[in-house]
Amino acid sequence: MVRKATAAASRPVLGHRALNRALLARQMLLERSNRSAIEAVDHLVGMQAQVPTDPYFALWSRLGAFAPADLSREIESRKAIRIANLRGTIHLVTARDALTLRILVQPVLTRLLQSTSFGKATRGVDTDAVVAAGRAALEGRPQTLAELRPMLAERFPGFDANALSYVFHYMTPLVQVPPRGLWGQGGLPKVATVESWLKKPTAMPDVAEVTRRYLAAFGPATVKDMQAWSGLTKLAPAFETLRPELVTFSDETGRELFDLPDAPRPDEDTPAPPRFLPVYDNLTLGFAHRERVLALAPPRAVPQNLNVRAFLIDGFVAGFWKIDEAKATATLTLEPFAKLAKKDQRALAEEGERLLAFAAPEASHDVRFGPVY
Repeated sequence: MVRKATAAASRPVLGHRALNRALLARQMLLERSNRSAIEAVDHLVGMQAQVPTDPYFALWSRLGAFAPADLSREIESRKAIRIANLRGTIHLVTARDALTLRILVQPVLTRLLQSTSFGKATRGVDTDAVVAAGRAALEGRPQTLAELRPMLAERFPGFDANALSYVFHYMTPLVQVPPRGLWGQGGLPKVATVESWLKKPTAMPDVAEVTRRYLAAFGPATVKDMQAWSGLTKLAPAFETLRPELVTFSDETGRELFDLPDAPRPDEDTPAPPRFLPVYDNLTLGFAHRERVLALAPPRAVPQNLNVRAFLIDGFVAGFWKIDEAKATATLTLEPFAKLAKKDQRALAEEGERLLAFAAPEASHDVRFGPVY
């Protein structure tokens, strides 16, 4: 115990502002990056994509020159893939991560299935047989889960057809194929196996390399932070293996933070411009401890799963936003947590005008500040 306390006392301390600026720099939110869309997706180790348009808004806030067609092309060319991944949720990832990272987090999806009503309704079913039947059915063409249900019901009588389709979904790496995820297009998600879509086999990734990539995009971070980001458990051995090549810090509560030696850690007073985040952005969900992003947010205002569109002022979540389109007008409404300074209102309104030009280029635009949330 004495040795541990001494080690902790010797580590440099990073406050939540210093951690905030490091995170913003790595997330391309302190300054917009000149990376391409696919390079950004790779650097971020995937982007939340439960809402199909969210990666577009997330990349717009991060890249200096981004148009929706830039990402749609990557999805159509099978370089960017929509697949259940981190935390068992739909993410947009590179083809490489679709084949590897998805296998790493399979225990997360298996655990989730067991906790759902689908898992409980199919206890006793031969899971391997369900997966094999589903894979065989998709050999000819991508299909929706609803299209698979009659076949599964016939093959596995006595089990709920909807639950069987979700057993297949949770236990099989499935790609949501275009036009799902393309800008300006919709439709029900049709799925194909990742191996058939990419014409390559899945493989287990190098956990040490995934840890380095997480730190490059989210560090400095604790072991529990990476576990919250991925949904995995028992990652401490991976950090211990890497310890000789990493640097360590403490946060203000004494928690040990790991980081890459040469990763950016800007001064905590570095100016941070206003930014708009989509629903479920990994900037807010990628940590067990979210003070570095939510330090200014009243607990009552922020749902646990961050299923809100948030805006940043001075690097921290300071309120919510929404766009309403009616006839030929697109209105951006901003709901701050507290009264904003005039300079922050002006900067936010200017960024909001640019957001509307991106989201609704053919409409007339209106930026409004709603009441304090």
